[in-house]
Amino acid sequence: MESFMDNILAPLAGGAIIGIGSSVLFLGIGRISGISSIFSHLLNDFDPKESWKYFFIVGLLIGGLFFKIFFPSMFNIELLNSKFEIIIAGLLVGFGTRLGNGCTSGHGVCGISRFSIRSIIATLVFMAAGIVTVFLKGAI
Repeated sequence: MESFMDNILAPLAGGAIIGIGSSVLFLGIGRISGISSIFSHLLNDFDPKESWKYFFIVGLLIGGLFFKIFFPSMFNIELLNSKFEIIIAGLLVGFGTRLGNGCTSGHGVCGISRFSIRSIIATLVFMAAGIVTVFLKGAI
């Protein structure tokens, strides 16, 4: 049986940290923490005025490294899919973020909290696609 920390506190803390981080970014500099857009702009358009994006991505990596070092039990992940399936899934997610003009962090966390109809619809589509995928993957 998994511990209370694994089942309740860790997801709750993670969600709170994401919400606080998104709020600080929005209230601090008026930007939305849509990871796919931030990362895409870093790869395609260098703009010194947008240097905060580099710090944001580095902060995500440092935060992950921090938890890997200090909470290693949270990183006991076993992948049950083949490398081919993981690559295809990653490509489909990338295609979906381009098609939907954003990802779950931009639409789901930031858009819904701003009552954006476009983001609410996008998040419902993300969720429906995920549910259908899990159902089909389980049926195969």
